Amino acid sequence: MVKKLEINPKAKALIFDLDGTLADTMPVHFWAYKNILVDYGIEFTPELFGTLAGVPAVGTIQKLNEQFGTQMDPEKIGHFKEAEYEKIMHKMKPVEPVVELVKKYHGKLPMAVGTGGYKRLAWKSLEILGLENYFEILVSSEDVTHPKPHPETFLKCAELLGVEPEFCQVFEDGDLGIQAANAAGMMSTLVTDFYNVTIGKEI
Repeated sequence: MVKKLEINPKAKALIFDLDGTLADTMPVHFWAYKNILVDYGIEFTPELFGTLAGVPAVGTIQKLNEQFGTQMDPEKIGHFKEAEYEKIMHKMKPVEPVVELVKKYHGKLPMAVGTGGYKRLAWKSLEILGLENYFEILVSSEDVTHPKPHPETFLKCAELLGVEPEFCQVFEDGDLGIQAANAAGMMSTLVTDFYNVTIGKEI
């Protein structure tokens, strides 16, 4: 039985991660990495991907270099991966319980998106989901110096929303995002308890 997603009565603003939270993009990211990394002799498994949840592309390549002793150029391969992702991103699906929440509270509570992804692709994801008109504020990896688990992404969202961090409720699918929300002094909700993530299956 899947539980129902709830808003904390104290919440005055809602902040949503994007990949894996609003959009079930994890299967798409998984295949983008898998398709790229095969050329470097890395078998990219769902388990390996799970250890990298919430890490931006450049950071992921750096971690893979450390783990596998490869010499991939993080910037270059990170961009290759994003280009591969963009080719197949139309296959993403909405995370229904989270999207329902957005539609329910739109116009009632201020909302923002705080993502570790690139801004252009983040807006494109929202368009694919039909959510581009539900958010005016989107903080991406280009807008911060320190990615999650540092709280900067969510603190910037709160600042732009004009709401104190303690009254913001963050919805996240990754441990790093939950750590970032907690470090920001916000309420945090892990959405993976509310839907089934399928990584590794054909999309």
